[in-house]
Amino acid sequence: MIEYIKGELTDLTPAMATVEAAGVGYGLNISLTTYSACQGKKEVKLYVYEAIREDAYVLYGFYNKKEREMFELLITVSGVGANTARMMLSGMSVSELCSAISTGNAKLIQGIKGIGKMTAQRIIVDLRDKIVALGIAEEIPAGGSVSAPVNNAVRDEAVAALTMLGFAPAPTQKVVVQILQDQPALPVEQVVKLALKQIK
Repeated sequence: MIEYIKGELTDLTPAMATVEAAGVGYGLNISLTTYSACQGKKEVKLYVYEAIREDAYVLYGFYNKKEREMFELLITVSGVGANTARMMLSGMSVSELCSAISTGNAKLIQGIKGIGKMTAQRIIVDLRDKIVALGIAEEIPAGGSVSAPVNNAVRDEAVAALTMLGFAPAPTQKVVVQILQDQPALPVEQVVKLALKQIK
């Protein structure tokens, strides 16, 4: 089992980080929280979750153990897969998610694409006691986010990230452009977070 990978950050997008360690480049699926925390860094240490299936071997990377613990809890809930859990951790911070679960705020959880009413309620029922027991409900720093001027690079990177998460490019681009028109100084990760709540 891989506990963590520490090495040179050779490539970073809102959905994927490539870390070179001992001459091997590891591609890790990441959330926007981890993306924000990794920005501007040359060396990183990402905690790993290994998803091993018959047809694939996928690595998920997390900037700290609490995010990984939250991810591992989410995928224990019926109807929540690894990609859905990653999307939840991209749309909300661990502390926001824990707050929504502990207060029974199903509507807030439903605001994340792919989470219906029944799944949101299952998440609350299944995880309310567990997040307290594991002590992961504390505030987690999301890492610095740097405002970027409006340009095609921000738009294109946001659309690419959302496309990798499974959204169709055309409606995604429309939402991203609208967000940038309303708030031109937003960095990529914030654009993606807002888009996740708006794309239907």
